[in-house]
Amino acid sequence: MAGLRQRQDWRDNGRIGEATVGDLCPKFWVIYGPDTTVFPTMPLYHAFALLTILAALFSYLNYRFFRLPDTIGIMLMSLITSLGIVALGYLYPTLFREATRFIRDIDFYTILVRIMLGFLLFAGAIHIDGHALRKERTSVLTFSTLSVLISTTLIGGLLYFLCGLLSQPIGLVYCLLFGAIISPTDPIAVLSILRKAGIPQSLEVRITGESLFNDGVGIVVFLCIYQVAEAGIENLSVLRVLLLFCQQAGGGLLLGTILGYGGFLLLRSVDYAQVELLITIALVMGGNLIAEYLNVSGPLAMVMAGLITGNKTRIFGMSEQSRDYLDNFWGMTDNLLNAVLFLLIGLEMLVIPFSMPILVLSLCAIPIVLAARYISVVLPIGLLRYHTCFEKNAVGLLTWGGLRGGLSVALALSVPASMHGQVFVAVTYVIVLFSILVQGMTIGKLARRQM
Repeated sequence: MAGLRQRQDWRDNGRIGEATVGDLCPKFWVIYGPDTTVFPTMPLYHAFALLTILAALFSYLNYRFFRLPDTIGIMLMSLITSLGIVALGYLYPTLFREATRFIRDIDFYTILVRIMLGFLLFAGAIHIDGHALRKERTSVLTFSTLSVLISTTLIGGLLYFLCGLLSQPIGLVYCLLFGAIISPTDPIAVLSILRKAGIPQSLEVRITGESLFNDGVGIVVFLCIYQVAEAGIENLSVLRVLLLFCQQAGGGLLLGTILGYGGFLLLRSVDYAQVELLITIALVMGGNLIAEYLNVSGPLAMVMAGLITGNKTRIFGMSEQSRDYLDNFWGMTDNLLNAVLFLLIGLEMLVIPFSMPILVLSLCAIPIVLAARYISVVLPIGLLRYHTCFEKNAVGLLTWGGLRGGLSVALALSVPASMHGQVFVAVTYVIVLFSILVQGMTIGKLARRQM
């Protein structure tokens, strides 16, 4: 993702006119100062080890006592932990200071978009039924492209109007940038709930397929609008934007196809589970490096490579033992990375910039995002009804089940203060919390009522 700024000036210094949760305890800044280091910066291994330990602990507590869906339970407990750190900070200022420094030092964008996302998408795509996906390919492609574009436009336009009403003017191109940030859906937290509610397989495939492809499409749309915002709307070149979109999306799909079939040829030539597993890991890590070098969409490449690996290589290029080995590893990888991701989302509350005007804007943005999601579902379904059969409850479940997740937070964190990054992060965070905790915990009842 060449050209995308990955260092956020507002996040690095933490003081660009907005209040973080830390400002609830202003004496810490007086005692220690914003640049005081009580302990050296935590090494990367120690940070990842601590996150893994916390994810395991919260998973255990959730399983024993709360029995919420894994990702929702982990995020809820990490959110409570963040609030607890703030409360304990009055008694132990050092604890609060080091906790916020630890979270602030984590480059959420790099961890998720450049490292974790490829593994998550590959792991998810491996377990998609290719035959079922082909039957629903028109719906999946429409929801993951047209719906993203409709949602981005609607959210951007309505947010621009809302900011004017609230006397917090933000340029239209920046509002569209926010629309691209918040449009990709991530229903990983509710898929297990929907399966238990007994939704039709066709609807499950549509939800899963959309979530896999619209991550990549959402990032491509975000990059296109970001470049327009960076260059200035007066220098907009429609041809340049279209070429960038085609390069990112088309190049990513082509690269993923090459990786998938190249992996198939390699895996078919060996019958040794450990070597085969290493090859699939190399496909993800090497594929991401190649995508970054070629400036094409790594997420879309990983989706295509995962689909080919899961539906061709597993069936025609692996023994049963190797398939079990592969499924167990990638299933565990998927669970671990999602646990760490939702843990990070909850802990990020310690360093998210808040103020009363931004909080009001965030709460007003929630119905805007829901309305845009509804329209971006209804319009494509209306177009596809002539040759595709949809369940009577499809609109409600696709709308309420369209959760926002870590990708939206990561994209918001990549936006600099000059493009209203601090505002977008806070608004995005509130929307993500609402979607995961409110929508995620009520979607099961909605699904059962509509079955």
